[in-house]
Amino acid sequence: MSLKIKGWRKILRWAGWSLLTIVFLTFLIRIVVFENNYYGQKEGSERVVPEIAEVEEEELVEEEPTTEEVKEYTVAPDRPRYLTIEKLGINKARILSMGINAKGELDTPRNIFDVGWYEGSGRPGQGGTLIIDGHNGGPHVLGVFKNTPTLVNGDRIIVERGDGVIYKYSVVENVSVPLSEADAYMRVAARSPETGKESVTLISCTGEWSQSQGTYLSRQFTRAVIIED
Repeated sequence: MSLKIKGWRKILRWAGWSLLTIVFLTFLIRIVVFENNYYGQKEGSERVVPEIAEVEEEELVEEEPTTEEVKEYTVAPDRPRYLTIEKLGINKARILSMGINAKGELDTPRNIFDVGWYEGSGRPGQGGTLIIDGHNGGPHVLGVFKNTPTLVNGDRIIVERGDGVIYKYSVVENVSVPLSEADAYMRVAARSPETGKESVTLISCTGEWSQSQGTYLSRQFTRAVIIED
């Protein structure tokens, strides 16, 4: 009798562990199916601000620089220092010198209220084309360039140089370009829309959010040429 009882106990233990294993596997399968359906529904949806920290860059700073921090910010005399676009409520946003990141893309500042000037592009007052990029938002807050799509021809963009000299530019083109075509469009963005005139090009993410690609599906290019008034 004792041998039979031990045998039944083994069977019961085996059945119990098997049942737990089945329940666990069923739970995992339900999670995987739910996530696939959820992200499938999110694909292509537009978001006002990013929901997660991996929207554009890791560890983004969402606090506006203080008045004192902005005032104390300095650059070389011939480099761009501040960006102002009155229509968008941008008043002396700090312009940081940026290069190319590890992905081969234009780098952007960590603070979503700063803008980045590609140091390989033109400098104010020297006749070339300045390329300036900025965030459209962080995990919880709208960024400096969120509303650049609303700019229209004739709107003013102001760049102040390190030596205090101010340059004014008038918008002549504002287009949204699909992400798949953005790299090719950079060749256009890097030159003046009017031959012989100095210009500035603002770049930001825009459009619908792609969960699978981890980025927005369009890029906004705002081009403006220098004016004398």
